[in-house]
Amino acid sequence: MIVSRQNNSMRYGGWVRLGALFVAWLAASGVLQAEESHPESKEPIDFSRDIRPLLSDRCFHCHGPDAGQRQADLRFDTQEGAFADLGGYRAVEPGDIAASELIARITSSDTDVRMPPPESDRSLSPAEIEKFKRWIAEGAAWEGHWAFQPIAATDIPRENNPLWIRNPIDAFVLDRLEAEGFAPARPIDRAGLLRRVSLSLTGLPPTLEQLDRFLSDTDPDAYEKVVDQLLDSTRFAERVTSIWLDAARYSDTYGYQVDRDRYVWPWRDWVIDAINANVPYDEFIHQQLAGDLLPDAGPSQILATTFNRLHPQKTEGGSVPEEFRTQYVADRLETVSTAVMGLTMECCRCHDHKYDPISQREYYQLFAFFNNIDEAGLYSYSTQSVPTPTLNLPTDAQRQAMATAAERVTRAEADLVAVADREKSGASRHHTKGPPVPIASLDFEQELPRGGTAVDGFRGRGAAISGDDEVGTPIGDFRRYDGFTIALAMRAREYPERAVIFHRSLGWTDAGSRGYELLVEDGRLSAALVHFWPGNAIRIRTQEKMPLDRWFHVAVSYNGSSRAEGLALYIDGQKCEV
Repeated sequence: MIVSRQNNSMRYGGWVRLGALFVAWLAASGVLQAEESHPESKEPIDFSRDIRPLLSDRCFHCHGPDAGQRQADLRFDTQEGAFADLGGYRAVEPGDIAASELIARITSSDTDVRMPPPESDRSLSPAEIEKFKRWIAEGAAWEGHWAFQPIAATDIPRENNPLWIRNPIDAFVLDRLEAEGFAPARPIDRAGLLRRVSLSLTGLPPTLEQLDRFLSDTDPDAYEKVVDQLLDSTRFAERVTSIWLDAARYSDTYGYQVDRDRYVWPWRDWVIDAINANVPYDEFIHQQLAGDLLPDAGPSQILATTFNRLHPQKTEGGSVPEEFRTQYVADRLETVSTAVMGLTMECCRCHDHKYDPISQREYYQLFAFFNNIDEAGLYSYSTQSVPTPTLNLPTDAQRQAMATAAERVTRAEADLVAVADREKSGASRHHTKGPPVPIASLDFEQELPRGGTAVDGFRGRGAAISGDDEVGTPIGDFRRYDGFTIALAMRAREYPERAVIFHRSLGWTDAGSRGYELLVEDGRLSAALVHFWPGNAIRIRTQEKMPLDRWFHVAVSYNGSSRAEGLALYIDGQKCEV
């Protein structure tokens, strides 16, 4: 059964490819009837169909693309190698069977000469040897991989059974059936035909109402009308979407260990809507691969790129974030190669591909296209946040409520600034307001941190810590709307690539870095408040590196504004450029 309709570039074009698979299924299920005789095909040898599979299966192991395995400097995976001058003779001499060493070797009775070698557990049947002979006798035509060749028009086979053939595709099906010794089975009854086409196009059997209407329709185009109705139904879009979801490795959970829910179902609905709208296939792919890069991209175009974010994602705290971030990029590349390009590119991640013309260098050139997202390799266990980058998808009512709330926040912020200005002005006139009272103060006069070593400090005793030592505090559960200042003295002998001075996170199990921290990054102080790193956080970093080999005073100040400009860093009382 083949269904197609013109001017529907995305929705129906793929159905034509089902022809050969459908014929194979009919043969396997016994629907097709075999004739008693199997006539010998007289059509010319086809290199891609008849010869390359034999070379790949029987010859490439020793004479293929793997230079480490290759024997006798002979290779059959390229035309140049197969036709090369091997010192006065050639493995393949087009048009001359007797002069072709390939034929001499595969027909030899001498086990020391015969190819494939008997110990290889590979062999050629007499029929396969005959194919090689015919191929060389016919000129040894060589073709590139069929997937990389331009599509060429072909002649419609002659119509031996005009009563059975109803469209040009039937002629191709019947021609192959006859070549394989099969005869068409009797036509299925109308009820079975409707069930078959309904299951194929919608994944659902027909309703009783649909069945009654079809059986009572005496119009010669009744079947065509049913096909049109099924193609126009939302069920058809859902059926095709389910196939695309499999290719895109869709999942409503993250896939590893804890496997929390992942809210990506709006993308599934985007695919259904795109198919219902009959979006052309090129645009369908374009938006999913790079919709966010289109000029004036809207929420729908950005949502489409969820296609690139459907891979499994990790939350386990002991995992290495960069390792898994790299794995996500590889997953995107390999999904695109499989679902869109029809290629398997996993092998050339580690070495030049042996059986497809793709190099390891080309793999990482394509890898680079998917390696420019600022993201973390782990998602947050505690917050259950969707890993950034994310997209809010409010309803119209929610959007209006958000706009109203934003206006209220703007007015409240303006009022707050006015109040602060009045308090500042009053304090300067009356000099009544002193510095804030500390809520905690720590020193090392009585007790050192676990594993720490006592040293002469900034004032009194200090502690040398290695990064494996812990200085615990009874306070620090600040929220993003709380203003706070944390100050300490520190001294370093060298600039570490990365070191944690202090941090407060939601919990030891969290991989999303939620909390606040002061780091040293390449010698520069770096302060941050994080809800989910990197896409939902604020961070500042000093432009100058910190002092070395002396004690200096550091203060981190935050005003509760949820903005990076509300963070400040001070060294020895001077505000740092950040």
